[in-house]
Amino acid sequence: MIDLYTYATPNGRKVSIMLEECVLDYTVHVIDLAAGAQYTPDYRKISPENRIPAIIDSDGPAGAPVRVFESGAILQYLAEKTGRFGGNDPVTRLECRQWLMMALTELGPAFSQAYHFSHAMPEGAPEQAAAYGRQRYGDEMRRLVGVLDFRLREYEYLAKTYTIADMAAYPWIAAHEFFGLDLDDYVGVGNWYNRLSKRKTIQRGMTVPADEQAG
Repeated sequence: MIDLYTYATPNGRKVSIMLEECVLDYTVHVIDLAAGAQYTPDYRKISPENRIPAIIDSDGPAGAPVRVFESGAILQYLAEKTGRFGGNDPVTRLECRQWLMMALTELGPAFSQAYHFSHAMPEGAPEQAAAYGRQRYGDEMRRLVGVLDFRLREYEYLAKTYTIADMAAYPWIAAHEFFGLDLDDYVGVGNWYNRLSKRKTIQRGMTVPADEQAG
């Protein structure tokens, strides 16, 4: 059994998608970021950096419990645990790692900063600084979606097959309307997004935590 500590964010949903894809039993523990639940001493024992997601796998290596934090590390851990979605040959594994790193270190942060400067600037912050941030990270977000589009106009998935790289990128693209992105401008990304959106596993993973779980 896996305990998933999460919230309704793209970072959290990467992992719930993977858990659904791997048909692993898991229990959801909602960490209410808006209420500051991530900063409690008990949660810091699970996630030292006070962020979601994190998991505790009661059946970790050698059958012993193990804690994993950071969404990318969790995806890689689950891929290794199950032997699924990490690439089944050396080239696909390499492609998966490259696009996974891009999604983790570039795509997600650009979306996060675009959100911050558009919706989470502190009251009284200089408008010039806010405007600069909106432009800077909005441009970077669009550039990176264009990088995905360049790849996905030629390939069905980010790697040769469907992998954790797709799972890492999907929840950010799923927020395209919120960020004012028109997928008609990104044909490859749009086709990929529509294709993945039909997967029942992704549909289920994108509803974690459910409204009743979030209370």
